[in-house]
Formats: sequence, C-alpha cells, structure tokens
Amino acid sequence: MDGMKAITIPEFGGADVLRLAEVELPAPGPGQVSIDVSYAGANFAEILYRQGMVDVPLPFVPGIEVSGRVRALGPGVEHLRVGQPVAALTIVDSGGYAEAVNTSADLVVPLDGHGLELGVAAALPSNSTTAFLVLDRVARVAPGESVLVHAAAGGVGSQLGQAARLLGAGRVVGTVGSPAKIEAARAFGYDEVVLREQVAGANPFDIVVDMVGGPVRRSSLDLLAPMGRMVVMGNASGADDVGIPANELWFTNRTVSGFNLAAFCAAFPAEAGRALHRAVAAAASGQLRVRVESLRLEQAAQAHRRIESGRTTGKLVLEV
Repeated sequence: MDGMKAITIPEFGGADVLRLAEVELPAPGPGQVSIDVSYAGANFAEILYRQGMVDVPLPFVPGIEVSGRVRALGPGVEHLRVGQPVAALTIVDSGGYAEAVNTSADLVVPLDGHGLELGVAAALPSNSTTAFLVLDRVARVAPGESVLVHAAAGGVGSQLGQAARLLGAGRVVGTVGSPAKIEAARAFGYDEVVLREQVAGANPFDIVVDMVGGPVRRSSLDLLAPMGRMVVMGNASGADDVGIPANELWFTNRTVSGFNLAAFCAAFPAEAGRALHRAVAAAASGQLRVRVESLRLEQAAQAHRRIESGRTTGKLVLEV
C-alpha cells in the first residue's frame, strides 16, 4: 500500500468535521484502475455521506468523481495505459478527495485528443453522466417532448437542460429557488427559467426531473401530461418523504421513476462508462457547457458549506 493525503470524514456532522489526513491506497485489484487525482468534483452526495445519511464506515474518504492520470492498472485492464489523462466515476466506493484513488476500469474514460482541461473534465462524470442517463435511459425522452427541471442552476440542473436539447426535447423549462439564479440557469439550454412557486400554472410536461423533494414533488406530479414521466433523483429540501398513491398513477397514465447514480454504477458499470464517454465527447465538441470554479483540496469544508447554502451555480471542483 502507498501512503497519501486525503480529506476524511472521521465522524458524522457539519462541514467542520472534514480533516486532511494521511491514508493508505491499496494496489488496484482485478479490473480496477488507480488514478493520480488532479481534480475532484464537489457534490451534494458527499454532504450526505458527511452527515451520516448514507451508511459508510468511518473514517471515510468522500469523492464520487475525479480527473487525473492513470497511476497503475489492475490485472485484466488492457484498454488504458499508465500516464494517460482520464475522467472517472469513483462513486461506487468513493475516495476521490485524495491524491490517488482506485475505481473500476469500466468507469474510466480516456481524455486523449479531446482537448479538455482536467479541471473541466472533473466536473463531467457525476452531473453530465447523470443528465444523459436520466433523460435517455430512465425518462426515455422522445423528440419534441417537453421537459421541466427543478434546481436548474445547480450542477446537475445545468447539465439536464443541455442534455435535453441534445436528445431532441422541444420545450425545456427550469425552476430555481431564488431570483439571483434565474440568469445563471438561462445560460444552460433552458427556454424559460422561473421561480419554483411560479410553475404551478404551467402547461403540462412530458417529463419532470425533481431533485428538490417535499411539496415540489407532489406539485410536480400534478404537472405531468398524460403518459408523463417524473424522475426522482434527490431530496435537496431535506423534507419528509412524499407518498404517491399507486392508484393515482393508474388512473392518470403517469409514471414515477427513481435514479441513483451510485446504485446504477454498481449494477451497470459499463453502461455508466458509455454515458460518461458521451458526456466527455459532448463537452469536448462544445455541445455541453460546464461552469467550473476551482478550490484547493484543503478547502473541501468551504465547498461543502457553499453547496449546502443553496447559493452555488454551476460546479465546484477541488484541485489536488
């Protein structure tokens, strides 16, 4: 094992519990890749780990996505090479807030020839991959369909509007929680951006993506057109769960699905890797824009506070 620096969660709690520590990195196992991390994305998911909302062993190194260069290859990995620049999902076992991390080779995408800066590449694996999977694999958006995205100015929201456009959606509307976020969200592929409480009287949508939860989830169901699909993929409001009667879905011809990237990557790593490759190609071609702000790894607590405040737009990454 090699020693390295990493941000750890020694106990559950607020952002102040995060600690820079020396940890060990085992050699990559069969089918794995070890990556020297250049940047790690900062996400709401890591806040849930830190708060104890996800059952993880302590001390725990968070970090669900990275960019960097291949450090070592585990047995059976032949399509990558040491020193190659890559973007990767590390969400299954986490560990990205560190100088190096191991992950499945299926979740690693080469960056050769794409011309992407590593700071930008670190912002793609979680949010951009999620956007393509949610709209294509789960919601199965069809050409011309209408899409409503809640939390449109955030990391995932900024990608969902653009991905909807790339996949052929017609009308694409986003909602935000404050007037200050309207202009930021408009830059990411939305025809219209409104405050969340103003969308109640809108025309029905074929697809609604909800990351907010609580009353928004209930009202979103009412905004679905016949044969409409709502995808649940978060609970940023922290509200109690909302029950959705199955008989109501039956009588109204509506569908509610869930999407969790970690569970998807664990069950379908190759498919997740293909979606990441799609995201990298779209970003490299200029079809997918990512607004990135970089902080140092030692500023992980600051990144968490900013995400929790709900005032961030675009994506924060940690420079390792």
